Amino acid sequence: MKTGGSLSIWLFIGFSLLVNGVLIFGAGVYELFHPPMEKVVLFQLHANVWWGGILAVIGAAYCIYFAPAKGRV
Repeated sequence: MKTGGSLSIWLFIGFSLLVNGVLIFGAGVYELFHPPMEKVVLFQLHANVWWGGILAVIGAAYCIYFAPAKGRV
């Protein structure tokens, strides 16, 4: 590991988006199989599944793009 380097803040933001997206997506998938007794108005759209998936994909893209690489300056 080289010394004196710095990590981009976008790497940590990407990691945060990835973790939150996986948690929201997981809660949405759980809710698909165990629907609540009182459903919200637009329950059939499954917004938490879509939103969690989008957050996870964006977070993974940020983590890959801003990952510390050996050849990058």
